[in-house]
Amino acid sequence: MTITEFRPRLDLFEQAPEMIKRLSGISQAIGASGEIDETLALLVDVRASQLNGCAFCLDMHVKQARIRGERELRLHHVAGWRESPLFTPPERAALAWTEALTRLEADGVADELYVAVGEHFSERALVFLTLRVMMINGWNRLNVAFRTAPGSRDEDYGLDKAGLA
Repeated sequence: MTITEFRPRLDLFEQAPEMIKRLSGISQAIGASGEIDETLALLVDVRASQLNGCAFCLDMHVKQARIRGERELRLHHVAGWRESPLFTPPERAALAWTEALTRLEADGVADELYVAVGEHFSERALVFLTLRVMMINGWNRLNVAFRTAPGSRDEDYGLDKAGLA
């Protein structure tokens, strides 16, 4: 593997603004449902973005989390959440669910995980958690494919307020 210079490929926001607006609307509707706590939703977004290597989304969701008051140490621990005492049982379940859906195994999602996650989330909340994971994985794939530059939309999304330029 060679180390290459980062170069964005194209601006997907410019090339497909109507589709991006619609996808953003779906993402916002999932968040506005109230089924998943916003702090938990951002942890899910951070973890999926880490797994997918999406620097744009990782940058965005870390900044959103900081603006909403998430502790810096917890954000550092997301990558190693299994070994960290900083996460609640529902957060652990959601992070495990996120990993299972982001890296689908040939056999799908294990029954044991489904049961374990069900101990922390209602059926409706689990659907919305799954929709959240689905959307962040979709956003990750778009931004990885076109190498969207981290921080390039900070002003548009008010992320410059995070003070993490």
